[in-house]
Amino acid sequence: MRFSRYILLSLFFAGLLLSCTKKDEKVASKPLDPDKVPMMVTHSVKTLISDSGITQYRITTPVWYVYDGGSNPRWRFPEGAYLEQFDDKFKVIATVRCDSAMYDTQKQLWRLDGNVRIQNVKKELILTNQLFWDQRWQEVRSDSFVHIERIDRVIEGYGFKSNQDLTRYSINRVMAILPIDEDRMKSSQQPAPAQTNTKTATATLTTP
Repeated sequence: MRFSRYILLSLFFAGLLLSCTKKDEKVASKPLDPDKVPMMVTHSVKTLISDSGITQYRITTPVWYVYDGGSNPRWRFPEGAYLEQFDDKFKVIATVRCDSAMYDTQKQLWRLDGNVRIQNVKKELILTNQLFWDQRWQEVRSDSFVHIERIDRVIEGYGFKSNQDLTRYSINRVMAILPIDEDRMKSSQQPAPAQTNTKTATATLTTP
């Protein structure tokens, strides 16, 4: 009886071990979802981007996720990104900073989120919370509130659209056009709605 009992116990534990092994094999062999799991993760990135063989941009970011192979190939920069644009002499002429970013490689579309801060080639400062940069159509747009500091005035409003270089732009719903205030320009860090005592304009503003 004891011998039979030992045999039964041995068979039971052997079957349990075999069952667990098969389950582990099933889990290990299950394919990963390329839309949810990045193909590559790179930390402390500083890379150059070329167009038609000419280096035009440099991206600096703490971490870069590459999703390549699924139905939605994209790059993600969840910890922010800093973009520099160069002229033909490799001199920085414009900069872009944001809290997070995503690039759709099929649509060639950038989405910048959180504290988007841009200085264009005219040294104008553009602040907003979300911005889309469509490389295919060479245009930049935003439906969020936008604050623009020019040499002669400050413009605030909604419905921003611009060329790729951010040198010609329009605002569909202008909320305020303010005279320049040097102290305000030095202290401005975040976009904020216009003050209640400021006259509101609803016309479309287009730069020359």
